[in-house]
Amino acid sequence: MDLGKLAITLPAPFLDAATCVDLGRRAEQEWGYHAIWLAETGGAESFALAGALATATSRVEIGTAIVPVYNRTPAVLAMGAGTVAQLSGGRFVLGLGTSSHGIIEDWNGLPFEAPLARVRETVAVLRQALAGEKTDFAGKTLHSRGFRLGALPAKPLPIYLAALREKMLRLAGECGEGLIINFFPVTALPQILGAYRAGAAAAGRDASQDEVVARFQVAITDDVEGARGLVRAAFGGYVAAPVYNRFFDWVGFPDVAAGVAKAFAQRDRQGTARAMTDDFIDRVTILGSADACREQLAAFVAAGVTVPVISPLVATPDGATAVFEALAPAL
Repeated sequence: MDLGKLAITLPAPFLDAATCVDLGRRAEQEWGYHAIWLAETGGAESFALAGALATATSRVEIGTAIVPVYNRTPAVLAMGAGTVAQLSGGRFVLGLGTSSHGIIEDWNGLPFEAPLARVRETVAVLRQALAGEKTDFAGKTLHSRGFRLGALPAKPLPIYLAALREKMLRLAGECGEGLIINFFPVTALPQILGAYRAGAAAAGRDASQDEVVARFQVAITDDVEGARGLVRAAFGGYVAAPVYNRFFDWVGFPDVAAGVAKAFAQRDRQGTARAMTDDFIDRVTILGSADACREQLAAFVAAGVTVPVISPLVATPDGATAVFEALAPAL
C-alpha cells in the first residue's frame, strides 16, 4: 500500500512546544516519517518551532504549511527561512499562503486584501533576498528596497504555496515549486491539480513532478460517529470562513457551504453542526481503524498527493502520540 512520503503535523493538540520537539525527534528516529510540516494558528510560532526541530533531528524534511504572507514582511520571512535552512542543513521548505480573514483581520488587525497580488509579490521579494541579492521591488501591496539577507541558505530554498480555488492554484503553479492543500475530497484532486499544473505550464514550467503536500485530519477510532462530532465541534468556524466556504462550494459541497455559512452567521452552533453532513465529513477527513485510515490515505496518494501529512483529530493530550504511532512507517 503506497502512502507516499508520509509526514506528521506539529504542533499537536494539547501539547506544549517542548513536547512537540520530542515528538519530532521520535517521528524521525522511531517512527520513520519522511517529514514534519508545521501549522500556525494561535499556538507555537512556526520558525521558532522549526529551528528547535532542526537541531533535534538530522534527516527529516521540515516545512511550514503554512506561514501567512500578511503578518510578516518578506524581509522577516526571509530571515526566518534562512535561519532554519542553516540550522537544518538545507532540510527546510518554506510553505506560504494567505491564511484566512479571521486570523489576518480579526487576530492580527491587518487588511485581508488583494491575496493574489500579495502572494505573488511576497514570492518575488523572497526570491531576491534568498538569492543574496539586495532587494529592489515595488508592487501593489508591498515594497522592499536595500535589504540584503545575512542568513543565506547554503543551497536554493524551495518555496511551496498553499491554494484553494482556481486563481490561486494557477498562481501557485506559476511561481511556486510545490503545492500545499487541505481539507478536500479525493474527487476534487483532478480539478485542483489541473489548475495548478495549468498555471505552471502558462509560465513555461512543468509541474508534473512537483510535491503535493496535503494535511489530513485523522482519527483512529472505532467510534466514527463520535469522531464526526469532533470534526463538527472543531471545524464549524473553519468551514464558515469565507475562503474555505467558497472552496467547499467549488469542490462539490454547495449545500454544505451555504448551510454552514447561514447558520454560523446566525450564531447557531447546532445548525452549523447539522449542515456539516456525514458524507461531507467522511470525504474530507480520515476516520476509522488504522487499516481503514491507511486505505483512505492510499486513495489520495493514488490520485496525486505525494506527501500526506497526518494531523491527529483527538480529544486528549496522549491522543496525538497514539495516532502517530499507529500509522508510523517504521512500525
